Amino acid sequence: MDIVLRHNLILITTEFETLGAEWMEDFLNLHTRGMLFLPKAVLVFKNESLRQEREVFLRKLSEHYAAKHEFSHEFFLRSMLKYTTQPIKIELHKLQEPEVVKVHLYAYDKNTVLITLDYPNLWVTNYLRSQLEVYVEKGTDISLVVDVTGYKAKGRFERALNKRHILHYQIQYTYDNHFMSKLYADFASFSFGDLCKYQESDENMHHYTILECPIGASQDALKRSYKKLTKVYHPDKIFHENPHMIKHYTQKFQLLQEAYTALRIVS
Repeated sequence: MDIVLRHNLILITTEFETLGAEWMEDFLNLHTRGMLFLPKAVLVFKNESLRQEREVFLRKLSEHYAAKHEFSHEFFLRSMLKYTTQPIKIELHKLQEPEVVKVHLYAYDKNTVLITLDYPNLWVTNYLRSQLEVYVEKGTDISLVVDVTGYKAKGRFERALNKRHILHYQIQYTYDNHFMSKLYADFASFSFGDLCKYQESDENMHHYTILECPIGASQDALKRSYKKLTKVYHPDKIFHENPHMIKHYTQKFQLLQEAYTALRIVS
């Protein structure tokens, strides 16, 4: 293991076995929402509400590193604690042979997808949760039920599946012959006449876009999307201290309220 304290982050280069240590897994599980998955690495951003847990992790990390290199960790720990507000990047020390993880996809209907693994895999499930968090209805350590109602949700789902490598895991997706026909059942009967029927004013089209719903979506679909998005962008959910991010979340929340109110009246 190597640790480098850069001016803008803590860089940890280690073997994959260290990522499986209990103290490391506990820390990463807590930061799933603030984690970016990179090739052979993960980047963990600051979360002010988890400051204490972050300091506990840095202490464990310092002890582990000192034991490996046979020196007292107290001085090194004091240096690391000065970086508590910086991101932590954890990357693999060397390229390992990819391990194939099979992920099975099953469509109950056009609105609901079940994702299952043959056995628990923290990294793969954390990746899927981080990408589909808004749409996950429930889940376990080997399964997720995802609401893919609307084209925006389906697009997000497709983008999540495009990434096939998580650290040294290679994801192999499997699905039955009916998966695509169920998931995209709306397109089976779609015609130009349907497109004309749902023509809306530019303003209303903008409202549908904000709510991440297709033009002409039902009241139920609008309500479901509104509730999900307001949970994500509610000011109380903001963990960022960056003024730009706070402004972004607040504006998005206000736009959601305006769009839902307008479409409820129109509908």
